[in-house]
Amino acid sequence: MRNTRRTTLRSVAVAAGAVTLLALPVGSAFADSPAVAEPEVLPGIEQPSVDPSVPPTTAPPVGSKPVVRTYVTAVKLADGSVAKVYRIGSNHYEADILAGSTKLDTLVSKGGAASYGQNNGLHVVLQPNGTVTSWMDGSPKPQPQPKRYVKPEIRKESSVRIALPDWRVAKLVDGTHGKRAEISRPDGRLLAVIDPERPSTYQDGWTYKLVRDGKRVKFVVIDGKGGGNSWVYDFNGRLIEKYTVAPAR
Repeated sequence: MRNTRRTTLRSVAVAAGAVTLLALPVGSAFADSPAVAEPEVLPGIEQPSVDPSVPPTTAPPVGSKPVVRTYVTAVKLADGSVAKVYRIGSNHYEADILAGSTKLDTLVSKGGAASYGQNNGLHVVLQPNGTVTSWMDGSPKPQPQPKRYVKPEIRKESSVRIALPDWRVAKLVDGTHGKRAEISRPDGRLLAVIDPERPSTYQDGWTYKLVRDGKRVKFVVIDGKGGGNSWVYDFNGRLIEKYTVAPAR
């Protein structure tokens, strides 16, 4: 980034009571550190010769599986750079820190430990759940937001009683499990209950049923003895429709 001197990366994996320094590739601007001295060559000991035209070969461990990085999201950081988050496995996430097309660092959170990096006043933390937070020097460190408690809605039951054309009584109930109608005799004896699962009943030539009309549920009473006259109520107990069948000639 702005610093062109030879630098090394420094990332810190933060666990409970432990700080681990992660060795990172040379060339990043994350946390400058002095150049590492070349190892001393002692007299009488030759350096191993290396043919630059022959690439080194390393046999992969037997039974090892290739690492698969699954892209999760991209997060814009406090200085305008971007963290691209990848899921590697259970409790294992990585975040590539990018300034344009230049990768500055890769933070690794594994085994429940957060990973921390900094560069030119930018601080970045990759949390164990794959979320990323960042802030600049002089700005307050973001605090985890507490989970907001949402009080469950407690739906109260309401009901209304209406006298039916057959002199029976219907109790229309709007309850926690939906709407229902309880059909009783005038003396209070319960005859039938209808609801969306059992939407109709037949009693002595009269039919009682629940009918859904869009978002509204209607209670319908049909006089089978009188030729099919019908009455329609809403669940406030109001008569909203009435149909009269013309007598046969």
